[in-house]
Amino acid sequence: MTNITKTSHSHGLNPDLLVKKETTKSEKAEKFSDLGISDSILAILKKLNLETPTPIQHKTIPIALQGQDLIGVAQTGTGKTFAFGIPMLERIGTTKGQGLVIAPTRELASQVEESLKKLGQTLGLRTALLIGGEALDRQLFCLRKKPHIVVATPGRLIDHLKRRTFKLDQVNVLVIDEADMMLDMGFAPQINEILKQAPKDRQTMLFSATMPAAIVKIAATFMKLPVSIEVAPPGTTASQVDQEIFIINGEERFNHLVKIINQYKGSVLVFVRTKHGVKGLTLKLQSMGHKAVEIHSNLSLSRRKAALDGFKSKRDRILVATDVAARGLDINAIELVVNYNLPDNSEDYVHRIGRTGRAGQGGKAITFATANEQKEIRDIERLINKSIKRTEFVKFNKEHVQSAHNNKRKPFLGSSRHSSESSRPGAARRYGQSASRGAGKRGQSAHRFSRREHSPLN
Repeated sequence: MTNITKTSHSHGLNPDLLVKKETTKSEKAEKFSDLGISDSILAILKKLNLETPTPIQHKTIPIALQGQDLIGVAQTGTGKTFAFGIPMLERIGTTKGQGLVIAPTRELASQVEESLKKLGQTLGLRTALLIGGEALDRQLFCLRKKPHIVVATPGRLIDHLKRRTFKLDQVNVLVIDEADMMLDMGFAPQINEILKQAPKDRQTMLFSATMPAAIVKIAATFMKLPVSIEVAPPGTTASQVDQEIFIINGEERFNHLVKIINQYKGSVLVFVRTKHGVKGLTLKLQSMGHKAVEIHSNLSLSRRKAALDGFKSKRDRILVATDVAARGLDINAIELVVNYNLPDNSEDYVHRIGRTGRAGQGGKAITFATANEQKEIRDIERLINKSIKRTEFVKFNKEHVQSAHNNKRKPFLGSSRHSSESSRPGAARRYGQSASRGAGKRGQSAHRFSRREHSPLN
């Protein structure tokens, strides 16, 4: 990395490279050059073959460049990292401050750091990645080099704050990425503690796919008159994704999956509800000769990185995952997403199928549902405000409706949805909880914490 001349204002980032381009209010911002971004960063964007901002970038960058607090609501995969990364680089390039980005999982944090490096490499940007599952020595080495931007998961950041190996006193731009996922994973206490310790004179940017009440509370408590920007209503799914639901018998899931995999030739991402289910399905696919890898929170950081690398490089064609892979992971050219199990809540359906149909490409999403899951299907359709095409291998009828009604009272006696896994220890207790879930209702998030399979990944 080429270092540029140090100055007393930029501690390594050259402010002369960050001269703002003047624009008029009447100009329509159709390109990055219309947003008031410095010439140096525009040159970097051009090298990355990026000229036209995404809707969230178009609307947030001019406001963020003014130093205002903001809340950006947009789907995953819409370019939110550069929406906050560009203004962050602009500001720390002209001040002595420091940027801090908080992300919910190790993978997301690593991805954010990689994107910021691409953006700031020629400006002499130094970063530090503070995540769990990685040796402290490497992180301490990066912190001693006084990084311009720190990217961290909440738990590991709190750990460094307690050890006094990192302080927040220089942070003047703070970003909370995938905020709703962060709260769903139970990180609210850590986020509140971090925000309390951060300097009051700072810019705070919060990015999320949805806007639950808990985020509004954070904004009211810790942000200064934030501007709220929403480029797509919660539940909006990519228009280029062809969605279909297979109504099946629960015990036939695997046979249907194999048929589908053989019909498509590209990369396939399969979502399974539990970590144990992910492991078992991956082994079954591997035993049939398929190049399949797994990712879930029980794996070490190195194994999860290896799985993602294999899938991204096309060395492995199938990735079997829990919802840890539903948010933010930058994996392009996924041809097919299969919901092997319905998600625990409707909003996760949107995030799951958002892994395909990215960057203007088409994609396919197939969801398996049993005949007694009509309510869950209706909840998803209500959220996305559209009907989903159905292929009925099993017909909806009064018998199935009655069975579903009985299963709500006796959730583990004969439910086709749960019959394949009900022999596992603890399955009856969890399924008893999930039968009464309120799909897609953020107000019940605390109720979901006790049964979501992925633990806080920090």
